[in-house]
Amino acid sequence: MSNLVIIEGIGKRETIQKYLGKDFEVVATKGHVRDLPVKTLGINMDNHFEPKYEIMADKKDIIKKLKEKAAKADNIFLATDPDREGEAISWHIAYILNLNCQDNIRIEFNEISKSAITKALDKRRGIDIDVGNAKQARSKKDRLVGYKISPIISKKIQPKLSAGRVQSVTLELVVDREREIQNFKPEEYWNITALLEKQDKSAQFSASLALKDGNKIKVENEQQKNEVLSGIENAVWKISSIKKSVTKSNPPAPYITSTMQQDALNKLGMNLKRTSQAAQKLYEGVELEGEGKTALITYIRTDSVRVSPQMQQIAKDFIIKEYGEKFVPEKFNIYKTKKSAQDAHEAIRPVHLEIKPDSIKGQVEGDLYKLYKLIYERFLASQMTPATFNSVAVDIDANNYTFRANGKTPIFAGYTKVYEEYSPKDKEDSEQKTLPPLEEGEQVNLDSIKAEQKFTKPPARYTEASLVKTMEEKGIGRPATYVPTITNIENRAYTEKEGKQIKPTELGCIVCDTLKKYFPDIMDITFTAKMEDTLDEISTGKEEWQEVVEDFYKDFKVELENASGTPDKVEMPVVESDVVCDKCGAKMIIKMGRYGKFLACPNYPECKNIKNYDVVVGTCPKCGKNLLEKTSKSGKKFYGCSGYPDCDFAVWDKPTEEKCPKCQSMMLEKGRKIYCSKCNYYHYKKEEKEEE
Repeated sequence: MSNLVIIEGIGKRETIQKYLGKDFEVVATKGHVRDLPVKTLGINMDNHFEPKYEIMADKKDIIKKLKEKAAKADNIFLATDPDREGEAISWHIAYILNLNCQDNIRIEFNEISKSAITKALDKRRGIDIDVGNAKQARSKKDRLVGYKISPIISKKIQPKLSAGRVQSVTLELVVDREREIQNFKPEEYWNITALLEKQDKSAQFSASLALKDGNKIKVENEQQKNEVLSGIENAVWKISSIKKSVTKSNPPAPYITSTMQQDALNKLGMNLKRTSQAAQKLYEGVELEGEGKTALITYIRTDSVRVSPQMQQIAKDFIIKEYGEKFVPEKFNIYKTKKSAQDAHEAIRPVHLEIKPDSIKGQVEGDLYKLYKLIYERFLASQMTPATFNSVAVDIDANNYTFRANGKTPIFAGYTKVYEEYSPKDKEDSEQKTLPPLEEGEQVNLDSIKAEQKFTKPPARYTEASLVKTMEEKGIGRPATYVPTITNIENRAYTEKEGKQIKPTELGCIVCDTLKKYFPDIMDITFTAKMEDTLDEISTGKEEWQEVVEDFYKDFKVELENASGTPDKVEMPVVESDVVCDKCGAKMIIKMGRYGKFLACPNYPECKNIKNYDVVVGTCPKCGKNLLEKTSKSGKKFYGCSGYPDCDFAVWDKPTEEKCPKCQSMMLEKGRKIYCSKCNYYHYKKEEKEEE
């Protein structure tokens, strides 16, 4: 008997085939196979938004092969990914192969293991039409927004612009943050710290100003600072209170897509693209010595922190064996998933706890090892006991001022035995020193006093990690859309990177303002979040997708008509360069295109001359000419010699002003790592605190 199993990603075909055996043939579609047409709207507006699907041009050969294999198979199983996208792909395949959606042809598994796949085959089901319809509703709304708005903003601003339902709101977050930074007015404040010493000179400790006359005090200017210093002059420093307590730090929940992406950037310096690629490979399977292709983690697009009881028991037994019974709680740790989450499958976790991270080091790429180690340790920590600490707060009176010293010492490591959370606050706590033995009423001596002038800082620009976190918190998009959305607004030159930080371009600000003016609903974050909730209602059968799309389009149509009826055009600011047009002699202007900045002649359309906009980042080590920042056709930034094609020197990572101390070659920057372009020398930049 022949069994045909149809999956999405080619990367996991070998892993699944290994577990199914010779009676099954596994074939991959390599993603979607049928979609709305590329060049037309593809939606019948007069017939309940009926879609006009067509087989994608690059999938015709795959469909031909699928049909041939399906005709010979006794059984066909659709094992696409366990989410809305996967359900929709199964629905399309069923239509193409003329399968009955109500037959038990759909199998799904959260991890690629023999037990999970066997269980899925035993529990096969029909295609969930409601989940597929939720995907249909999303694609119709996105298509309507993209195809209807893009021509309008292209006409009002500049040709070939694009707008999307989720990407536009995400752009708004970045633009609003930039303006918040620009409008920020710093406020002065002073930190006053005393270095104190026990009278027997056996120990010193520091304490910060906290109270005046028993009330909280904030020193806001130099005059107030001088008043404090004058007020404590010749004071007797006396311990007024000592408060001791045992505090605990609870273990974190296992990873969901967004928290994994945030930690990968903050802890490992891996951007969204690198994290997604590494996670996908870990999920699909990697080649391990003696094991063959082996999947290491569960499905990577999830918003649920749920863990199956079976896996919790496995984790408990493993932790007892490795660390002892004190490290497991009496009852399993249960974490609360957000109300807005689909909760379709488990959190991201290891498939096999016996495959420890160190055992795969050297067998897989560096990014895969680092990310697997992070996921593995986070999951183990989530199933362990809290960490406990002895905490002490000491108040020291100096006349009518009170200074406070805090100390924190570990009692029991708990989950911190395997995992350390990333948080500037946690870092500060960990740096608190142990205080010497002190008693209430004890006098101490002032060694020195330090007064530091400070100014409040504006909110930080978004990084990829903090932008994903905000999107998740505000209900914008879903786990599968975070990466493409953030990538999209950068590729369209609406945003750009400054180090790790994301800032809007001038074009991005103008697009955002134009969209807010004419399409307030589309740019309303609450409206977008409610739309996601409505899609969830469709997936559970509580709403009909046609009615949802129709309700959306009714109001959207009014905004479209209003925007189309106003002929006003946004005047883009003209920025003149020092480059002279070699065709007509005019000074060329800097313009923003899809692939970044370029130079154009101001006498267009009479003169259509354009040139690359060259940003000099250094000197070519090969020929001595300028090294330029460039953008590839795919939108990726690289650095190449201005002498190309005579000199072909190019690197993907940004050159620095440093020279290698070992060989004097150019040093390149990749995340926090600064490394030599020729030899094996490298070092790391000082750690930057990411916005939480």
